[in-house]
Amino acid sequence: MALNDFFAGEIATELLKMLINISRKSLLCRGSADQLISYIQDLLPTIEEIKYSGVELPAQRQSQLDRLSEILRSGVELSHKVLASSRWNVYRNLHLAKKMDKLEKNVSKFLVGPMQAHIMADIHHTRFQMEERFDRVDNSVRRLEKYFGNMKIGVGGGGWVEEAVRSVDEDVVDSSSAVGLGFGKNKVREMVIGREDLWVVGISGIGGSGKTTLARELCKDNQVRCYFKDRILFLTVSQSPNVEKLRTKIWGYIMGNERLDANYVVPQWQWMPQFECRSEARTLIVLDDVWTLSVVDQLVCRIPGCKFLVVSRSKFQTVLSYEVELLSEEDALSLFCHHAFGQRSIPLAANENLVKQVVTECGRLPLALKVIGASLRDQTEMFWMSVKNRLSQGQSIGESHEINLIERMAISINYLPEKIKECFLDLCCFPEDKKIPLDVLINMWVEIHDIPETEAYVIVVELSNKNLLTLMKEARAGGLYSSCFEISVTQHDVLRDLAINLSNRESIHERQRLVMPKRENGMPKEWLRYKHKPFEAQIVSIHTGEMKEVDWCNLEFPKAEVLILNFTSTEYFLPPFINRMPNLRALIIINYSATYACLLNVSVFKNLSNLRSLWLEKVSTPELSSIVLENLGKLFIVLCKVNNSLVEKEVDLAQVFPNLLELTLDHCDDLIQLPSSICGMKSLQNLSLTNCHNLTQLPVELGKLRSLEILRLYACPDLKTLPNSISHMIRLKYMDISQCVNLTCFPEEIGSLVSLEKIDMRECSMIRNVPKSALSLQSLRLVICDEEVSGIWKEVEKAKPNNFHIQVSEQYFDLDWLKE
Repeated sequence: MALNDFFAGEIATELLKMLINISRKSLLCRGSADQLISYIQDLLPTIEEIKYSGVELPAQRQSQLDRLSEILRSGVELSHKVLASSRWNVYRNLHLAKKMDKLEKNVSKFLVGPMQAHIMADIHHTRFQMEERFDRVDNSVRRLEKYFGNMKIGVGGGGWVEEAVRSVDEDVVDSSSAVGLGFGKNKVREMVIGREDLWVVGISGIGGSGKTTLARELCKDNQVRCYFKDRILFLTVSQSPNVEKLRTKIWGYIMGNERLDANYVVPQWQWMPQFECRSEARTLIVLDDVWTLSVVDQLVCRIPGCKFLVVSRSKFQTVLSYEVELLSEEDALSLFCHHAFGQRSIPLAANENLVKQVVTECGRLPLALKVIGASLRDQTEMFWMSVKNRLSQGQSIGESHEINLIERMAISINYLPEKIKECFLDLCCFPEDKKIPLDVLINMWVEIHDIPETEAYVIVVELSNKNLLTLMKEARAGGLYSSCFEISVTQHDVLRDLAINLSNRESIHERQRLVMPKRENGMPKEWLRYKHKPFEAQIVSIHTGEMKEVDWCNLEFPKAEVLILNFTSTEYFLPPFINRMPNLRALIIINYSATYACLLNVSVFKNLSNLRSLWLEKVSTPELSSIVLENLGKLFIVLCKVNNSLVEKEVDLAQVFPNLLELTLDHCDDLIQLPSSICGMKSLQNLSLTNCHNLTQLPVELGKLRSLEILRLYACPDLKTLPNSISHMIRLKYMDISQCVNLTCFPEEIGSLVSLEKIDMRECSMIRNVPKSALSLQSLRLVICDEEVSGIWKEVEKAKPNNFHIQVSEQYFDLDWLKE
């Protein structure tokens, strides 16, 4: 590239135009593009002055300007790629954003280095005009990280995860998933509301044929909802059901007492077919993903006005069922095009014959059409041809060939980038039909794949876009401003089978993931058969009932970094082999029974020196006084009985968890006060106390948590005051006090929170005024509150007219989440 061409401004002008387009189109690259625009706009006058000064530059300085022209030329090439990249390809966009950030750094280095030292020295007064801009270069490096921080607290437009959840919601409204189900819905509706002689009916079909989608569409049907007066209970049974818990839910719903105590036992006689109930209210109970007739017999009973809909891969002889038909060719093409092109027909620019060939290879199965279609979105024709050829090499998908469906979808998985593929396979480590909290997944990926949280979020969205997982948010989470803690992940059981199938193709000792696909009474016989040799697994997932010391065997997992313990019991002896897992980074313990479980053998925690993340759910929190988890960064205590284990005088939490960054206590009903020793956790950045309904007070010295950035006190109704010391949290960015219905005021010196960006105070009607110091909240950008109290922020809004917003929350009274 000749330097005089550069002076003519051709490259710089071309790049400037492209950067302006990028700033408008690409959310991820906008920050870097805007900064580069600023650089180039300031650079052009300087170049023009050099050009017309008539002074010939020394060879060294000339070569440095040539180097700058090459940097800008690479910027033009990169800009072409950014503008050509689809917004759906989030993973590629992240890497392009990183390259844009690198380009910005290269330009800024040149400006603050050779350009400043050699060229700028020859131009009078220009150097002084540019100094102010150079001072801002250091801040640009942290722009992308700040965007992700905003994503976690819900300011600055939310984030990719929330956008993906919204896109799922929009897809549901658009009914794209219900393509071709009209005939089936009419048939099942006729059985459900038109046949009063039937008290149990069914939907059957192979995996991926749309059985669950059909059942959910039926539940949303206006005629069905009107007939049952919205008394519809949808339950997922799964391959390893907790029958007692399901029966309690069904019985409570039928009798109008949905909050039955977890210890409530439904008398066996009530489930005999001849039992009759005096309740006249019509009720529809949907039992999804039922595997055996014996489970049907245990859950179904004949009650006047009550009808059961059983959804299963099997067709039970005693249940009149509608067998889901494959899609018609027209509907199959429409569904495929929706996920491959974002429209219902083949675009004019696409190869029509090639598209139809791929659709044919998908076998008219909805799941295959969605997954393979999404995997081909925005890909080249050569890529399409390669996938089509791979698909055509397999057997056709017939109504009874579920294994062929798995093999076909495996082709689309194998085309994923390696990191995304590994994360998809990790999903098989969680029990079927269970919601996976997003935090659990993100923490696991961060530890085992050595990726930052930012990239982990991107992978979640990428898998969601490819229909390989589903993102779900709690109905009470507050829409656009919901946090990641209120978002969970689910996966179709066929996709889980696919992940297990791909993970198990190596010998048992060499598998990266060692998984129990369903709950068993003890350890799998296959594992015990090879116990004489250490397993190479990086992730170990165990799913059992009650385990005692004698039930464990001497297994070796020297390379395991993640251990997932799923169980259903009231007592659980932690596996002794944890003592011999030196590389364990993440430990997840989840009890699926209706009552809290007592953990035994907690002394194994003493040897977990490398543990960084611990998730405890539905257990009695163990005694911690003699344990030090030096490297633990994240602790989640969910639906647990704390039993004063955190507040005993001899327990110094700052010593037990000296480097803790994130602490969450959710639905801990017996937590009355937060221990004062927590104030000594100097490194704590995120404190979440949510749904702790009996929490009455916080430590007076809570403000000593000077590193805290996120404080969530969601749904703590007995909390009446906030300690004044909170005003000392100079790094606090987000405060959530929503549904703290008895909270009466903010700390008087709230204005000292110089970093506070967002306050969520929905359903805090007792707070009637804001301290005058709130006018000093220089970083505050968003307040979410109910309309009745929004007026208390008007003075702040007047003081910050351009960068402050009051978001009036919508009233939401749906309590369907209580049924889960």
